Amino acid sequence: MSVKTKFELEFPIHATPHMLYQYFGTPSGLSEWFADNVNSRGEVFTFIWDGSEEKAKVLQERPEEKIKFKWLEDEDPKSFFEFRLEIDELTKDVSLIVVDFADEDEIDEAKMFWSNKIDELKHTIGA
Repeated sequence: MSVKTKFELEFPIHATPHMLYQYFGTPSGLSEWFADNVNSRGEVFTFIWDGSEEKAKVLQERPEEKIKFKWLEDEDPKSFFEFRLEIDELTKDVSLIVVDFADEDEIDEAKMFWSNKIDELKHTIGA
């Protein structure tokens, strides 16, 4: 089993936390930009891409603030992925923080994946 490296990306997004949260805290919102389709049964979300499925369990959720998932097939006990909203107290600018884990030699690829996905999210919400 390989130990993965944690990384964090920050994306400024011009949208309210309430509106943004709908896009990563709900299956229907995630279906609009992250996966072809997303379903949930309780704490387990099923993400579908090109016919293949991956399941993730919600580890922690604070509505309009953050949601943390753990891929069920990931053997690294410490790894997870998280969407977190941060609001600058002075400017009130909203940033989406993405936390994820990847093998050392796949971090650049993983960061590129998230950049592309967040571009898709911004396009979807018109931000």
